[in-house]
Amino acid sequence: MANRHLARSIVLQTLFEWDTAAVGEKAVKDILTRNVEEFGGGDTDHPFMNALLDGVIAKQKDLDTVITKAAPDWPLEKIAPVDRNILRIGLYELLFADRAQVPAKVAINEAIELAKTFGGDSSGRFVNGVLGAVYKELGEPGKDEKGKKDAVRREDLPLEKLGGAIIYSRHEGQYYLALVHDVFGRWTLSKGHIEGDPTPEAGVIRVAKEELGLEVKIEDQVGENEYVASHPEKGKVRKHVWFFLCSSEFLPVELKKSGGLDDARWFRLQDILDLNFYEDMLPIVTAAVQKLLDRTAPGQ
Repeated sequence: MANRHLARSIVLQTLFEWDTAAVGEKAVKDILTRNVEEFGGGDTDHPFMNALLDGVIAKQKDLDTVITKAAPDWPLEKIAPVDRNILRIGLYELLFADRAQVPAKVAINEAIELAKTFGGDSSGRFVNGVLGAVYKELGEPGKDEKGKKDAVRREDLPLEKLGGAIIYSRHEGQYYLALVHDVFGRWTLSKGHIEGDPTPEAGVIRVAKEELGLEVKIEDQVGENEYVASHPEKGKVRKHVWFFLCSSEFLPVELKKSGGLDDARWFRLQDILDLNFYEDMLPIVTAAVQKLLDRTAPGQ
């Protein structure tokens, strides 16, 4: 079955550009085609994306009216464009989609996941609050529905392995970090799936080479965590992530494998303080930076 979570992400990117660039409805299909080519994969559900995009645009005025009523303290134009379009997607699926295909709980959970991934620190709570209010007004459809997956043990869930690299280089007496930038304006770490690699370290080395063209050497592990995520087709999955501090020569960074990324650069340590990071990346970056600073501390 096609990956509808990815499909929703691509529709969100398209709506974001349509909203912020004020392009016409005809041009929005060209934007969708471009985004599918750039960020989609072989299992992308094209009919689903087209129907969702067309539906949100056709019902925009109705959706915006609902947002205004459900969030009276937030004028529509003051809501961040990412959050605004996540709400439009979530409300469209909650109010107008076939519930046999998209149950109310799935519509809400998917919107919250989009908010956590692409929004700000409080986006998930904000989207949850607005959609939750509308859900209650609808009489909480599907509230008592229980699936067989509720009884699945954590250790029995499908496992996805990912590796992330905090890549540094020493240049002219200063430390630099190589960071990547995504289409929603956040700087983050080079990261990718490593299920096919013999070790997490080998996977991180491969990912850094494929994504940035950098040859890296693993030095220290600076983080590892595992969490359960919801997938609309697969259900719940376990995601285990390893993060490593890696060294590299100070060579030009070339973004080769995008995956929703649009830029990659070297930054001096003192300059990363002003960058817009995802909240869950801050502890990892901070731990890596501290290791580098410890090396230059007196007596080291």
